[in-house]
Amino acid sequence: MRALLGPQPFGMFAGEPVFQATIQSPSGALAHVLNWGAVIRDLHIPLADGTPQRVVLGFDHVDPYPAQSPYFGALVGRYANRIAHGRFSLDGRDYQLDRNEGAKQTLHGGAMGTSQRLWTIADWSASSVTLALRLPDGDQGFPGAMEVRCTYRFTADSTLCMNITATTDAPTVANFAQHSYFNLDGSDDIRGHRLQIFADSYTPVADDLIPTGDILPVDATPFEFRASRLIGAHPPAAYDHNFVLSGALRDGLRHAASLATDNGLELQVHTSEPGLQFYDGRMIAPGLTGLGGRRYGPHAGLCLEAQHFPDSPNQPHFPGTVLRPGETYRQQTEFRFLQI
Repeated sequence: MRALLGPQPFGMFAGEPVFQATIQSPSGALAHVLNWGAVIRDLHIPLADGTPQRVVLGFDHVDPYPAQSPYFGALVGRYANRIAHGRFSLDGRDYQLDRNEGAKQTLHGGAMGTSQRLWTIADWSASSVTLALRLPDGDQGFPGAMEVRCTYRFTADSTLCMNITATTDAPTVANFAQHSYFNLDGSDDIRGHRLQIFADSYTPVADDLIPTGDILPVDATPFEFRASRLIGAHPPAAYDHNFVLSGALRDGLRHAASLATDNGLELQVHTSEPGLQFYDGRMIAPGLTGLGGRRYGPHAGLCLEAQHFPDSPNQPHFPGTVLRPGETYRQQTEFRFLQI
């Protein structure tokens, strides 16, 4: 490992400085993390010959993030994914949230969710960084003041581990997700990647992408990814769906998905969460200028978001997301990069 400086200034947001922390693994993996949105801005993984491969989408400067980013690399919450009509009830009380998706739904915690905030860098080492954020009671309409901490840490190999904890002073809901867009070979279209999702069922959605409440088998549908296959093998299928993970927990984690491409690199996602949102990136705006001057467009990257199910506060048969005082929300997700 080469010596790294501590967090460095990276620009300004709302009159406040943005900092970037760089972490690395002994294997040569390298990540740049912003305290704006707890964003993984850039991530390089060494190929078998030692060549570094960029594997996420992002921007070279901070300015495009607030205005143009479709959550590139961000930690989204306090409720990742969608809540129907921006409403839910808890303990007999109704809550109206910020509706930031077509003025109909709450998406990723509202317009000023965790992905749009300046976090505090609470700790840093050459291989890890911890960020902290306080969300006040009533923020975006959610009850309860919440304390959130997120740690990104490299292990000795090219595994990037993410640990999230959250506590509250009043009953609320909690659901966080890492929203990186992955592309393992730098191609223009990830539909040539091969994907495997360890899920026997999924939660179908209506036109507004809110779950219908059904949990259906993936058998004989375009959502059948139990065996690795090309993402684009079922055109014109479009993916922005939650998969119900079926693998057994081992040491607190289950193998959720594997992604591979022709350069010999494989990404495995292992998580403590019950669901995985697969989004194929079809709504990435054409013409975005990304890392290294690369031009992004639809399908330039894909998301594999470990999470609880969308709209769980309004779907009582989904795994619960209520967090109460004295409890601690915990999520562990690992992004394991392998040579195949």
